[in-house]
Amino acid sequence: MDHLPCALWDVPLRNLALPGSHNAITYCLDKSDRSPVDLTQPDLLQKLDKYMKPLIRPFVYKWAVTQEATVKEQLDCGVRYLDLRIAHRPNDTSTDLYFYHGVYTTLTVETVLQEIRSWLDIHSREVVLLSFSHFLDLNQDLHTGLISTIRTIFTARLCPATEVVTLRNLWSLGYQVIVSYEHSMVSLYSDLWPHIPYWWANKCKAEALIQEFEHRKQHGRPGGFFVTGINLTEDLQYICSHPTESLKDLVMSTYPALLSWVRGQSPGSDSRSLNIIAGDFVSESHFVPTVIALNQHFVHYTGPCDVSRGN
Repeated sequence: MDHLPCALWDVPLRNLALPGSHNAITYCLDKSDRSPVDLTQPDLLQKLDKYMKPLIRPFVYKWAVTQEATVKEQLDCGVRYLDLRIAHRPNDTSTDLYFYHGVYTTLTVETVLQEIRSWLDIHSREVVLLSFSHFLDLNQDLHTGLISTIRTIFTARLCPATEVVTLRNLWSLGYQVIVSYEHSMVSLYSDLWPHIPYWWANKCKAEALIQEFEHRKQHGRPGGFFVTGINLTEDLQYICSHPTESLKDLVMSTYPALLSWVRGQSPGSDSRSLNIIAGDFVSESHFVPTVIALNQHFVHYTGPCDVSRGN
């Protein structure tokens, strides 16, 4: 963000095009037999995994991994929105929390948040949006503990939900982290934002996904931050008919069509504009630069800028 043209410094972030990572922390899924299939999976899959684990697990992993790059690598390549799905492992007597997608991760939530904090220490002019959602098996005490961990790690970097969110203002105030939290407890904390809407097409073909988003655009974008997820969703029929393939194969084969559609989009306040665009395997294609390039829509003036950014 520090390298964006000065013409963008006073544009609200909700009106910029920001690259995002769908299911950001799946690069460290637990491949050991100790990790059960997560509780959102169909009963049939859970039973098959219990009795036929050596046969079932390879298929689960092939279709559960959405990112191969670590969180640091994702941030390094330009991702500024992270989709974080949080779970407490079943039968775990500790208060440790993990990420999940098909199975649970080996890294805890606290470990990953510390890594993000360390990255922000080095990149003091960067701003990240962290979306905590899809909570699985968290009671009130675990929510309270997670919020406490978030606030302890990011402290004064957390941007209040009432703040004017432009780069110039965030830089001047030292805010680097916007946390959205999909739970009613969000109303108790001034430094947590309500859940950021995520447009999910639930399609396994690029053409159908594009058609769904064009339909949604006709009804207008949300007023604040929102995500358009160009992540494809495979169904059981697709998986069974493509036994040698993986989610990555599906994603990489469709990225040319999806990114072609992205190039035709515009950020801004217009009812048909986009904001955050999230994808899978974000470091493996031209996804990030394609999204960032959309912000040229705002660059009409190339003369001298007021480069004052505060402290």
